[in-house]
Amino acid sequence: MQTNQLPHYDRSVNTTGCCPKFNPEGWDGQTLHFENKPFVKAKAWSLMYMPLTLGSMMSRVQGRIEAQDVLDEDDYIVLSSDPSPFRSEHLFAVKAPIEGEENVRISGDYLTKVFEGDYTQMGKWYKAMDEYAKTQGKKVMKQHFFYTTCPKCAKAYGQNYVVGVAQVE
Repeated sequence: MQTNQLPHYDRSVNTTGCCPKFNPEGWDGQTLHFENKPFVKAKAWSLMYMPLTLGSMMSRVQGRIEAQDVLDEDDYIVLSSDPSPFRSEHLFAVKAPIEGEENVRISGDYLTKVFEGDYTQMGKWYKAMDEYAKTQGKKVMKQHFFYTTCPKCAKAYGQNYVVGVAQVE
């Protein structure tokens, strides 16, 4: 995998008009290397990990990304993490910084693992990412998850793929 390159995000099937159906091919077991890769960082409020303001934050950020034409459809990912039970953080890959949002650059090595199932399995997925990193001789520094579809679209497609993306050393 080249620096700052993500696996192909196949948008060819979109019967919901919202999220494309995620094709996990090429996403599982990858090693990603980012070097000053641009992202937009946004936060949302939660209550015991249940999102409260996620929808409005996603709409705002996606709207600005599209309005400022910094979305690269071949380089799409939103990395989500929960630093506390009351707040979530989301990193949107972009081509360039955008006005009105917090712009950050990310560097490091990351391992990916594809999961399928209900969000109630998150605890198992965190443990599975730690174990996977160990099998690769790595230690997890921080875990993110790429929720490939919204809950409504996951229900419509009958599958809920989530990609674990762990920063490793």
